[in-house]
Amino acid sequence: MNSGQSIKSGIVPESDKKQRLDAALSGLITDLSRERIKTLIISENLLIDGVICKNPSSKTCAGKNFALTVPVAVEGPAKAQDIPLDVVFEDTHLIVINKPAGLVVHPAAGHPDGTLVNALLHHCKGELSGIGGVMRPGIVHRIDKDTSGLMVAAKTDAAHKGLSALFAKHDIDRKYLAIVHGRPNPVSATIEGNIGRSNVHRKKMAVVGDDKGKPAMTHYTVKEALNNSALVECVLETGRTHQVRVHMSHIGYSLIGDPLYGSRRKSLVSRRKDIQFGRQALHAAILGFVHPITEEKLLFSIDLPADMQELFSKLRV
Repeated sequence: MNSGQSIKSGIVPESDKKQRLDAALSGLITDLSRERIKTLIISENLLIDGVICKNPSSKTCAGKNFALTVPVAVEGPAKAQDIPLDVVFEDTHLIVINKPAGLVVHPAAGHPDGTLVNALLHHCKGELSGIGGVMRPGIVHRIDKDTSGLMVAAKTDAAHKGLSALFAKHDIDRKYLAIVHGRPNPVSATIEGNIGRSNVHRKKMAVVGDDKGKPAMTHYTVKEALNNSALVECVLETGRTHQVRVHMSHIGYSLIGDPLYGSRRKSLVSRRKDIQFGRQALHAAILGFVHPITEEKLLFSIDLPADMQELFSKLRV
């Protein structure tokens, strides 16, 4: 066995003989995702009764001995960069950070580096166990570049698997604070509407028909009425791309500073020369979930960043 690699062994469960092999092993090997196990099987890293098996969909292995070799995680294409992070919570399994506005989450075209992933690679150096066989943080959700606030990332494959399941089930507490044009009426309501790609503007998302997009639900409450505007709390039942921005714009109360979903008509707020806000006024203020490994209930909250506090203060007078 090569230095650093490990072997997971045991007996393939017989509880459901119609279950795929990768699914059966995923239920037994809790620190590896099903997708990772599937990849390892295809790569001929699995022995069933001493014979190589490379069929992850096999349903003939129940009750047989297995030995799954897990190679050492390799370095990914993203490079570690010493970018300051505001760490709210961290243990051996995951990390919660307060992301500043302006920081891109993941390297992509136009942003090859200088991202949150690059920062996490530096901060967590030597602590990442390898997710999907690659030394990288597990990004289970994202917030927009110009949105500030709380994010969680996994440091191990097991935590990544558990967090992904929580987000898939929408079993996450997420509350956003937004400052919007106008004063929403009623002051508390639920916005429902599938969100999908806009047919008019391909860079935008939009509320689309029930037969298109993905279901989305946002509960909003006006926390304080301001000068021709309002501080609004948005609770997400789902986590669609640009969900708060799309839903609030859809009901006629777009976020102040939103370059993509803001109203084209000039509001009283936008005509005030003392108010110049260069991003959407949106902050991920509360994040709560059950720790996927320790099963402890975690709940984090973070105050509005300085720029939104200043905007809020100006709109109160």
